Amino acid sequence: MAMLLQPLWTFVLGHAPLLRSPFFPVLFSLCVYLSFCLPFLLLDALSTRWAWVLRYKLQPQSSVSWSSVRRCLALTLYNHLVFIFPLTVLHWYLRPVHLTEEAPPLPRLLAQVLVCLLLFDFQSFAWHLLHHRVPWLYRTFHKVHHTYTSTSALTAEYSGTWETLSLGLFAAANPLLLGGCHPLTELAFFVVNIWLSVEDHCGYDLPWATHRLVPLGLYGGARHHDLHHLKSKCNFAPYFTHWDR
Repeated sequence: MAMLLQPLWTFVLGHAPLLRSPFFPVLFSLCVYLSFCLPFLLLDALSTRWAWVLRYKLQPQSSVSWSSVRRCLALTLYNHLVFIFPLTVLHWYLRPVHLTEEAPPLPRLLAQVLVCLLLFDFQSFAWHLLHHRVPWLYRTFHKVHHTYTSTSALTAEYSGTWETLSLGLFAAANPLLLGGCHPLTELAFFVVNIWLSVEDHCGYDLPWATHRLVPLGLYGGARHHDLHHLKSKCNFAPYFTHWDR
């Protein structure tokens, strides 16, 4: 099974100097995040002209302004450059990147990514619920994220420093909690986690959305999380629905 991922991992290893660079985590995170946001920003631009796009919008009466786009981008860049980057440099210094030659077996990669997502979902649920139940925590740390009651892709990372660092710590720690995952597994988890976060905040209930692919209502998705931003008293888990139930 490892042979299935070996060509991909060999290609990634061809960029080993970049992977070992202290700049890689921030560049990777920003590039993946903005790449996932772009299609939804395009939908936002088209929704004012094309009715077939607007019908998938969760709050069709709202629109995304360019001033809000600039504000979201500015805060995301600020958090990454001023806070996340120094911490990744410190992590790079204390724990150098080790790149093995062999790719992980595909079943192990998929299982570990799922476990990391479940762990992150629980951690975020507990953090999120606590910050809504304690008024001081909400006012001081979490209120920034609720600036927009109508979600759009770039609001996924419109958060204060404490929230950004807390959720980033959960994501970074989970592969370590599993006893250390293969670097390719870590990358896969980070990519999936960023995608699900962006999709949660995209503001659209699209036919191919993740919550339509996962059976039995186990996954909430954009509709689930948009209701949280609108009402602020329900749906605290970012992805799955079992904790909220």
